[in-house]
Amino acid sequence: MGHIAKGVRGRPRSEAVERSIVEGVLKLIEDGVPLADLSIERIARTAGVGKATIYRRWSGKEELFVDILRGIDEPPPQPAGESMRDDIIILLDHLRRRGVNMRSSAFLHNVFAQMKSLPKLWEAYHATVVEPQRRVMLGVLRRGVENGELRTDVDIALAYDLFAGPMLVRTVLRSDAPLDEDLAERIVDTVLAGLRPTG
Repeated sequence: MGHIAKGVRGRPRSEAVERSIVEGVLKLIEDGVPLADLSIERIARTAGVGKATIYRRWSGKEELFVDILRGIDEPPPQPAGESMRDDIIILLDHLRRRGVNMRSSAFLHNVFAQMKSLPKLWEAYHATVVEPQRRVMLGVLRRGVENGELRTDVDIALAYDLFAGPMLVRTVLRSDAPLDEDLAERIVDTVLAGLRPTG
């Protein structure tokens, strides 16, 4: 998984400690301990470290959990910057693959389901994982307006929702919906048919 903390790195001992803390959290969750019951004290005990060791690396359990989730998640791809259509397909396909992983992993599904009942954790996840991805996509759409791939009168924030919305409906709200490999391409081409400049 590599090291995923934001703390000081480079010392092998430090990395080993971080790994034992992360593995301690994962073990507790896999043993069925609800996220809400995972105190820093309990995590420290499971990892065989002191509480201060955890607090030196993370400000609290929200930051620790988000770091762990980010480590499990594939980082979002970097858009190539040549074609708005291709870049949006790449970004949406990242969401599709995450949906596939969520369905196949009872662990991840469980964590995300619980996270919604912990507002601070949900907000931290949105701020550090979801929002940066949204900013990348908005940048791609703005570039599309500038280079003529998107109509100049299009509301960029609404266009983002039109592209991302169908993928989120399929991956989050309709867990039985098919996530075919060409889904991102089909969504993008359907939406673009209405948002491309005409004439």
